[in-house]
Amino acid sequence: MAPPKDTTTILEGLRKAMKDRRFTAEPLAAYIIPSCDAHNSEYLAECDERRQYVSGFTGSAGTAIVTPKQALMWTDGRYHLQATKEMDGNWILMKDGLPETPSQADWLASTLSSGSVGVDPMMMTSSAWTAMAERLEAAGCQLVGVENNLVDLVWAADPTSPQPARPEEPIFPLELQFTGRSWQSKVEEIRGTLKEKGCEALVLSALDDVAWLLNLRGSDIHFNPVFFSYAAVTEKEVVFFVAPGRLSSQVLSSLRSDTMEEENVEVSDYSSTKDYIRGLVSSGQGKIWLSDTASQGLVSIVPARRRHLKVTPVCLMKCIKNSVEIKGFDSSHDRDAAALCQYFCWLERAVDKEEVTEVTGADRLEKFRAEQQHFVGLSFPSISSVGPNGAIIHYRPTEETARRITRDELYLVDSGAQYRDGTTDVTRTIHLGTPSHYEKECFTRVLKGHIALASANFPNKTKGHCIDAMARMHLWQVGLDYMHGTGHGVGSFLNVHEGPCGISYRVNAKDPGLQEGMILSDEPGYYEDGNFGIRIETLVRVVPAETKFSEKSRSPFLTFTPVTVVPIQTKLILAELMTRQELDWLNAYHQTCRDRVGPLLKEAGRTEALEWLFRETQPMG
Repeated sequence: MAPPKDTTTILEGLRKAMKDRRFTAEPLAAYIIPSCDAHNSEYLAECDERRQYVSGFTGSAGTAIVTPKQALMWTDGRYHLQATKEMDGNWILMKDGLPETPSQADWLASTLSSGSVGVDPMMMTSSAWTAMAERLEAAGCQLVGVENNLVDLVWAADPTSPQPARPEEPIFPLELQFTGRSWQSKVEEIRGTLKEKGCEALVLSALDDVAWLLNLRGSDIHFNPVFFSYAAVTEKEVVFFVAPGRLSSQVLSSLRSDTMEEENVEVSDYSSTKDYIRGLVSSGQGKIWLSDTASQGLVSIVPARRRHLKVTPVCLMKCIKNSVEIKGFDSSHDRDAAALCQYFCWLERAVDKEEVTEVTGADRLEKFRAEQQHFVGLSFPSISSVGPNGAIIHYRPTEETARRITRDELYLVDSGAQYRDGTTDVTRTIHLGTPSHYEKECFTRVLKGHIALASANFPNKTKGHCIDAMARMHLWQVGLDYMHGTGHGVGSFLNVHEGPCGISYRVNAKDPGLQEGMILSDEPGYYEDGNFGIRIETLVRVVPAETKFSEKSRSPFLTFTPVTVVPIQTKLILAELMTRQELDWLNAYHQTCRDRVGPLLKEAGRTEALEWLFRETQPMG
């Protein structure tokens, strides 16, 4: 592991800015650096990686708070080990999710007796702002918006690490053969929902919402095929806010209708979004719908009585895949599985002939994926982790940290790709040598939880937290657990983590419940610090279930069917812990892998990978 970044000078600069009246009305008692941008993206453009610049911590989730004397980082259990390794002695790690760790608001309220707490209002959601402001006010403090982002001010003056420019990568249309719906039909449905909810306008700030609505894609943010933009839909117009000069004639053509009677999308400057919202406020009386994750900077423009802050209709529409998107998911996952079969086959032979590390292994896997049809790029940084590195849940290998892949340790690889017809995300844990009995028991208990969830029946619109325990129960029986959710939604050639559906022990008030057509991950695991990590992740689709007494049910029952078709290593399974039903599920799953991936490997002439697939999918029991 490379030594932590020295953040002394950066923190000194930030603390000076907190006292400078050119930037703040009064000296700040604390400054908050959330882990998001103006669009609340999970992955960020390099110019928006403010928290990473200030702290050195590279995880995707975490909030920093800097006071005149302290610097603290809140992050959840996925990143506790990683944050400890990446941050220097200037920082205090606050292990979010543990009972003894106070929330950010509680810590500020108990630490500060008075004063102002600053934050860039474009970097904090309105819901988080409201909760924080109320808690601070009760403690005699106040939350204030700082329009000039203080981290940007320090970054701009840093000669050793200049802030990258905002990306403006090409934007391109996604054809109907991949989307299954025109933007016009989506707008028509949205207008129906606006009318139903009594709203006169919808403002979209989430980048994947805009991309999905307009059937466009880009690459402004690593791993997410999106672009910096906003959009608005009213009864009379559709407005697309994007930096001028970014749209090719092909994109402009895709935003025009075929007939004079139909409307076109109006293109406006990205910087005019706030003025447009002000215009909506001044010209109308109805409610304006913004996402509950929209920034305080946008929401504050709309008077409280006219706000409709809910999950957007686009968010709900895109999480239920249409028939074309479902077909694309199956096709892209078949090809993705072929790439993984080639990789594991290659790895078995290469590990004794050359030094394969976590980095070179991940690079080779990306090469196999890049050979597949419709490949665009990775869907997230590959988690290629050996032995103790596997216990770092969101580990990202570097040249400094990379361990060699050998036959002596467990190897966990969590990876995925963006294809024009779908997004993939799969985790498999393998052992190339002889695993210990303990490793096999841990793996088997993770697998039993994986199967329990994958084969569960549940009523329509069951909330994800109601079934999370199914994936944990076999670990709980022996006192083991994992500190992350069990499943997340996945976009269609969009964000690999897509809300609002999900499966977690945490209650999600925005969860619409599981519905036919949703695609989620099923990914229980177990992680032992300093030893190993195990995770088995398969994407699954929600489908109707055939139950014994289905005719008596008031609500239709649902279940899952696999989308990912990559073999699960049987060498790591303790057969005596498996039930007959679990073995039957595994054997049926492996037959599906053979049926869907085998023909692709055969057609491509990948004889060795095909032999590997058939060997790894031999029936058990």
